[in-house]
Amino acid sequence: EVQLQASGGGSVQTGGSLRLSCAASGFAFDTFAIAWFRQAPGKEREEVSCMDRRDGTTNYARSVTGRFTMSRDKAKNTVYLQMISLRPEDTAVYYCAADRYLIYSSESYEYDYWGQGTQVTVSS
Repeated sequence: EVQLQASGGGSVQTGGSLRLSCAASGFAFDTFAIAWFRQAPGKEREEVSCMDRRDGTTNYARSVTGRFTMSRDKAKNTVYLQMISLRPEDTAVYYCAADRYLIYSSESYEYDYWGQGTQVTVSS
């Protein structure tokens, strides 16, 4: 059974940092396309970053480029989202997602598997 477990969220002040983790079970991360999405209250879910399953290259939303870094640890079967220079507009529930058929995608509707979400709150 494919499962994703997201963790690492919390409350920080503007300029702070957090590292989110997404632990996978039931599959190997390097055989699936992986992405991070977020959803703020009253807004649609948006892509934060996605990873090409072939070589691990990453793409980022323009709003987080230069501040967020997505990485994976094959030995731990875990994907991370390192977030620095956090801003109040980064406040949202963050989700990791995976799909066995995609190479990579920034479209949330294309992902079949989702973690439960972890709350990130950035105060000014």
